[in-house]
Amino acid sequence: MLADWLTVVVVGLLAVISPGANLAIVLRNSLAYSRRAGVYTAVGLALGNCVHVTYCLVGIGVLISRSILLFNTVKWLGAAYLIYIGLRSLRAARQDAATAAMGRARALPHLMAVRTGFLTNLLNPKVTLFFLALFTQIIRPATPLPAQAFYGLTMVALEFGWFACVAVLISQRAVKDRFLPVAHWVERATGAVLIALGLRIALTRGTT
Repeated sequence: MLADWLTVVVVGLLAVISPGANLAIVLRNSLAYSRRAGVYTAVGLALGNCVHVTYCLVGIGVLISRSILLFNTVKWLGAAYLIYIGLRSLRAARQDAATAAMGRARALPHLMAVRTGFLTNLLNPKVTLFFLALFTQIIRPATPLPAQAFYGLTMVALEFGWFACVAVLISQRAVKDRFLPVAHWVERATGAVLIALGLRIALTRGTT
């Protein structure tokens, strides 16, 4: 069990820290809004992992990975959502200090930040296939249910811990002040990345 758990930690950490849609959305919300927005986005990402873990452990992940219709449904929903967020980011306007202060005052509602992170994670079919591939390697018929749940909770904790740290670090006042003159370009670049990721997901082939 310890060896399997260490496998989950190592593989899971490598997957979490790799650049992708999750990182892009945390950076966007942390820089464009606030530290809290970034942290609540991380909460949403972790909740998305809860869903992925649950359906993979009960076998629905196998169905999605083998059904062209279900896979493509998730794929197109995920791609459309990322492209939508990306297009909104491309419209970011330049901010001066006063405008930035007003933006911080408005802030991003906590529920909206959680929803953004949740949908970004949940609607990414590559995350589904990652969890399915990982769990089929470490979970066997004899693996106790508490152990399976512990593996899943480990992935949830890694997701939240990493992206919460990213949100805290990137939203430091010194960092944000440096980004302020080019913040709109950063957000536009992030939007372009999200659109590219959405298009990449849209071109992902289903399995048979």
